[in-house]
Amino acid sequence: MAKSPATVLTVGDREVKVSSPDRVVYEATDTAPEVSKLQVCEYFATVGAALMRAIGDRPTAMERWPDGWRTGMRLATGPQDREGDGFYQKRLPKGAPDWLETVRVRTPNGRPIDELCPSEPAAAVWAAQMGTLTFHPWPVTRADVDHPDELRIDIDPQPGTGFTDARRVALVARELLEELGLRGYPKTSGNRGIHIYVRIRPEWSFEEVRHAAIGFGRELERRDDGVTTAWWKEERGSRLFIDYNQNNRDRTIASAWSLRPRPGAPVSTPMSWERLAETDDPAAYNLFTVPEYLVDENPWSDMAEHAYSLEPLLDLWERLPGGELNFPPDYPKMPNEPPRVQPSKKVADHWDADGNRVDVSTSRDTGRK
Repeated sequence: MAKSPATVLTVGDREVKVSSPDRVVYEATDTAPEVSKLQVCEYFATVGAALMRAIGDRPTAMERWPDGWRTGMRLATGPQDREGDGFYQKRLPKGAPDWLETVRVRTPNGRPIDELCPSEPAAAVWAAQMGTLTFHPWPVTRADVDHPDELRIDIDPQPGTGFTDARRVALVARELLEELGLRGYPKTSGNRGIHIYVRIRPEWSFEEVRHAAIGFGRELERRDDGVTTAWWKEERGSRLFIDYNQNNRDRTIASAWSLRPRPGAPVSTPMSWERLAETDDPAAYNLFTVPEYLVDENPWSDMAEHAYSLEPLLDLWERLPGGELNFPPDYPKMPNEPPRVQPSKKVADHWDADGNRVDVSTSRDTGRK
C-alpha cells in the first residue's frame, strides 16, 4: 500500500506537519471505528484549550506508540527495554521544532532532564504527530519545579475489582475530602481506575505530599475495608490500592483529556461528581465522544481558582498508625523506609531495626569472637 502524503494542520498560529496521516493508530472494535494518526492529531487540536489547562507550563513526559497501538502490544519498562512497542520519552527528540518549550527537572538521583513544557495546543499536536497518545505531566509548574501544586489520589483496581468498585471508593473519598475542607476533582483513568486531584499551595515538598496521600489512604482504609495502602501486591488481595507513590518526584499520572492505549481510543475524562456517580462504562468517553462532551461541560474549568492547605492531610499522616511505607525500587533508600523485600520472602534476622540488610555471615563471625 502506497504511503499517504503528509498533511498540515493549522493549530493556532502554528502549522504542524503530520506524516503518514492515514496510519491506523487504533483498530476498529465492535463499538468504535478505526482511528487514524490524523484523527489523533485532530482530536488533540480540538481539546487543546482544555488540555493546556491540565498540562500547560508543566514538565511533561510523552507516552509514544510510533506504530499505533494494538491489543497485545507492550509498554517498555525502562530505557534498557528494547522490546517494548511503546515507551516514555522525557527528553525532546532531535529535530524537534525550535518553538517547543522545555523546563529542567531533576530525578530522585539528581540527574537533570529538560522535559517538554507545553504552552500551546500546537505542542500537543506535534507530540501526537510523533506518536504520543498519553501525556504525563508532573504535579508542578515551571515556576517552581520542587514544590507540587497538585495532590493526586490514584485509586487503582486490583484483580477481582473494577470500575464500579473504584467509583464507590471515589465517592467515599469525596466525603472525606469535604469533611477536611478540601475539594477534589475526579477523572476516569481511561481504564478501570479513577484519579482525584486536589489543587494545593506549592509550599510542601514531594515527600510531604506523598505523606499526605498516605494519610488520606489510611483514613480511607478505616472507612472502607475494600481499600488498601499495601505496597506489596501479595498483601493487597482484591482491595483497591491507593497508589501514594504517584506523588513522588518524577512520578506522573496520565493527564486529563489524554488518550489511552486501550481498545476504542478511550480518554482519561474529567467528570463532575454527579456524572461520575452515574457512569458505569468509562470507555464510552473516547476520541469520538469527548469533543462533543467538552463543548457542554468542562468540570475542571475552575480548578485553579482556589489552592488548599495540605495540613489537614498531613495531620492524618501524623495521627494514624503505620509509619513510613515503601518507595519505588528505582528510588534511593529513603529515611525510615521498611525493607525492600516481599513480606513472604523476608527473613527477620537479615534486617536491622532501620530496614537495612544485615550481612548475616559477618554478624555470625563477629558473634563468635
